Amino acid sequence: MQLNRRGLVALAAALLAAPGSAQDPPPERTPRYEAIALWPNGAPGVGRRRGETEVARDYWVRNVHDPSLIPFPAPTAKRNGAAIVILPGGGHRLLVWTNEGTKVATALNRAGVTAFVLKYRLANEPGSTYTVEGDAADDARRAVRWVRAHAADYGIDPGRVGAMGFSAGGELVTQIADHPEPAGRPHIDAIDSLSARPDFQVLVFPGPRGVPAPAVATAPPAFLVAGSRDACCAAPTVALYEQLRRAGVSAELHMYADSGHAFNLDESERLSILHWPDRLYDWLADGGWLSPRATRR
Repeated sequence: MQLNRRGLVALAAALLAAPGSAQDPPPERTPRYEAIALWPNGAPGVGRRRGETEVARDYWVRNVHDPSLIPFPAPTAKRNGAAIVILPGGGHRLLVWTNEGTKVATALNRAGVTAFVLKYRLANEPGSTYTVEGDAADDARRAVRWVRAHAADYGIDPGRVGAMGFSAGGELVTQIADHPEPAGRPHIDAIDSLSARPDFQVLVFPGPRGVPAPAVATAPPAFLVAGSRDACCAAPTVALYEQLRRAGVSAELHMYADSGHAFNLDESERLSILHWPDRLYDWLADGGWLSPRATRR
């Protein structure tokens, strides 16, 4: 599939849009998203907090106790069979739901990719009893498995399911892509028999948790991007890339000069930052992830 320059600029603009009412549609035109519960009988370990109401303000969501996926099917005419599960960041205290979730999903749709935005449990929220490596990672694995189980419903190739994480969400992508799955997790249904390892991973200024990763030898191809002046995440991004490279894993790294954390939210005047999504699309296309597996290199 080919995407013209106008389409690439639109993709970049959607990923870079800053939070605020000027970028959001009027209330009467705000789309209603279908939430799909990941765990039919409640998430493992959620206990009495199951069914609590989520708290949402402006661009963020928190108090997630019923993990869910929001599907964004690509238009039929553009659909290429690829799918990406998106994990927003927020320091495991909240989810940056619009700029690192829904807006990213609609941008990927324009490239023919079906997207799913994950609401996962938050380990660092005040009063939380969840863990990143346990509960939140379980939600991420379950999301990948759910997409594979329902691939036919969305016109998806189950062998082209990727995961894309921002900051804390990138830490979770690393947990499911570059770490072994913990032993002894109960299987609650047939979905749990499917692989939770994404076919490719996109790490956008990923956090340091889990780096160095213990299972890079079996890690999927990776695209990594961060700012060179990101006090949190520049060093772990480079370290993970080096680890993947040394292990022989196909990996591409983009470190942008004079840029800090979460640059996708800034009103940047740097052309390199404006166009970093172009590099992601190039990588997806060059890797064959936007083409049927029969023609993929």
